[in-house]
Amino acid sequence: MTARHTIYALWIAWLVSWTVARVWSSRTDKRDALGGELLFRTSFYLSLVLLFAFPPENTYYFKTLLWRTSDALDWMLVAVTAAGISFTWWARIYLGPFWSDWVVKKVGHHVIDTGPYRLVRHPIYSGLILAAAATAIVEGTWPALIGAVLVALAFYIKARREERFLRAELGEDAYDTYSGRIPMLVPFLRIRK
Repeated sequence: MTARHTIYALWIAWLVSWTVARVWSSRTDKRDALGGELLFRTSFYLSLVLLFAFPPENTYYFKTLLWRTSDALDWMLVAVTAAGISFTWWARIYLGPFWSDWVVKKVGHHVIDTGPYRLVRHPIYSGLILAAAATAIVEGTWPALIGAVLVALAFYIKARREERFLRAELGEDAYDTYSGRIPMLVPFLRIRK
């Protein structure tokens, strides 16, 4: 199995396990507006198409190859992809029944600030951005690179929307205290507002 195929297998395993885990979620109390969610989902699914639909071996339609990486680097990037995906699962487990793939408030929802949430406010998004970036480097194509950038942009916008929603629903004091201590997406990177 090649590094590229291993990365594909990691993403497929993540998608299947993530989908199955949807049953482990508590009842939704309130949902954010549908428009923002549809924009996010459209951007995210488009980014996945760009990331995976144009493999470098198939350059008939697009002359897209930007670089070739060594086998050693490819396998290091497999490890980075696995780390990003593992980070999402660590966060998912810490959220427990409060997790949703929509911007929502669950019954009994409160700020989670332990586990990966003590490193970044949106570790699931951070992990997926990291995995997408590593995947794009292995792919080495324009579409994959654009897809990874679009993943990062989509999750940044969703994180901002989610924070506005949670600030309003959980209380500004609780969420502002947390967001003042913990960076949004990149551990140890503090950006002043």
